[in-house]
Amino acid sequence: MLTVVIADRLGKGQNVAKGVEAAGGRAVVVPGMGADMRLGDVMQQENADLGISFCGSGGAGALTAATKYGYPERHGMRSVEEGITAINDGKTVLGFGFMDQEELGKRLVEAYVKKNA
Repeated sequence: MLTVVIADRLGKGQNVAKGVEAAGGRAVVVPGMGADMRLGDVMQQENADLGISFCGSGGAGALTAATKYGYPERHGMRSVEEGITAINDGKTVLGFGFMDQEELGKRLVEAYVKKNA
């Protein structure tokens, strides 16, 4: 089963998690303020396939995970389509501005499954 870690600067991410689960994935929401900065650590602990980071700039957590663990990342994204393109380009850590939307989680999991089928 596809494991997706969701880390939001404000401790949110529950709507994205619903979308991940609706698409058949397992969602792990990192709790607490500043959760985005722990994305890479939790991805390692959970042996995750995909990580999604949310903050104002859409970059801090994704860049930290890439720097610390070498995950291929893309950040600064603001749309579902940008996330799908990043997955198709082989990125496994995705940094977005605040977008706690069920559709985002669902479509990213669908894109990942399609690419890696």
